[in-house]
Amino acid sequence: MEKIENSEFDAVKILVLNCGSSSIKYRLYAMPGNLDIAHGQIERIGDGDSQASQLANGQELAVRRPISDHQAGLELLAEMLTDPEQGAIKNLTEISACGHRVVHGGEAISGSVLIDTDLEALIEDYFDLAPLHNPPNLMGIRAAKQMLGDIPQVACFDTAFHQSLPKKAYLYALPYDLYADLRIRRYGFHGTSHRYVSRRAAILMGKGKYNVNLITCHLGNGCSVAAIQAGKSVDTSMGMTPLEGLVMGTRTGDLDPGITFYLCRKGYAEKELSRLFNKKSGLLGISGLSNDVRDLEIKANNGDSRAELALEIFAYRVRKFIGAYLAVLDGVDGIVFTGGIGENGGRMRERILSGLQHLGIDLDQKKNYSTTEPEREIQNGKSILKIFIIPTNEEFAIANDTYQLGILGRKPTLTN
Repeated sequence: MEKIENSEFDAVKILVLNCGSSSIKYRLYAMPGNLDIAHGQIERIGDGDSQASQLANGQELAVRRPISDHQAGLELLAEMLTDPEQGAIKNLTEISACGHRVVHGGEAISGSVLIDTDLEALIEDYFDLAPLHNPPNLMGIRAAKQMLGDIPQVACFDTAFHQSLPKKAYLYALPYDLYADLRIRRYGFHGTSHRYVSRRAAILMGKGKYNVNLITCHLGNGCSVAAIQAGKSVDTSMGMTPLEGLVMGTRTGDLDPGITFYLCRKGYAEKELSRLFNKKSGLLGISGLSNDVRDLEIKANNGDSRAELALEIFAYRVRKFIGAYLAVLDGVDGIVFTGGIGENGGRMRERILSGLQHLGIDLDQKKNYSTTEPEREIQNGKSILKIFIIPTNEEFAIANDTYQLGILGRKPTLTN
């Protein structure tokens, strides 16, 4: 991994926060050097059975107690980081800057940004487009400012990397006024992950970051594919919301809009439809068993036909997008797999790429199933395209942007 050398700022500590609706995930880095000092998560915020866990200096720390809101969650985070026996730092004043994952920045944001009151207002302005994500993201920002005081804070947006999409890719075939007045368009998500792995792939190929054409596949419980041309995103499978595109763990992916009208006529209300499409569909809905590919592979191997069907549909949808993006891009250097399934699912990668040899895509099965090197090439000698497994590291990308913007005062160089 590329390192930023600057002795003037050795051992600067950067806190990275990812605040969900009922959770906080965090990592503490020493920069430059990319040293992961501590990481942990706080779950079930607002629940009487809240719990938290942390790993720091080889010491595990677990806490179970009621956590009323994100402010209380960050107070617990501070206690854990500074725990005398199992913590990572002596005092919060050791933290020099804080980076935040923010889901939606709309058309206004095309990169990571130092947080000020105007940016907070912008994040709030996009509450209606990301109602499950932007509100807790903003709560985390404000709670962190209160807890950490006057240190640089940086927002890294999931949508930012996809702001290079051309209009022909991001506009829906709806009346143009709906875009102009209501901001209905494709935004794309997982941008920090697609950006990170595309930059890593360029480094692995010995190319400049703006000198590669790639198809990047982020496959986890949420899934998306991006077409990267000359280092920039030009198309992506997720749309105005993270519901569009691939089949996912519990989300439908692409769906005939007429199904919505039909279900409305059958008595489904808006909240019921949202839950159906976001929480009860995808792999879980098809199989009736699980949203986890690992569980479904076991069931399929034991003869469960619906588990096998769910896996086939998942792979087929990814394969379709790869084919589409091969047509969109002016030549492709490689395909990248990342995310929990993309990194660890050897059988799923085989399902997705099966039968694509005529397009110059040919797996080496031994390399595909090897576990010795998490980051590796897995194509064989006949393959025209390179095929990569690159573990994503969104937290490091956020930490790097925060270090560059908040400490060095310059535009990020590694992952921008």
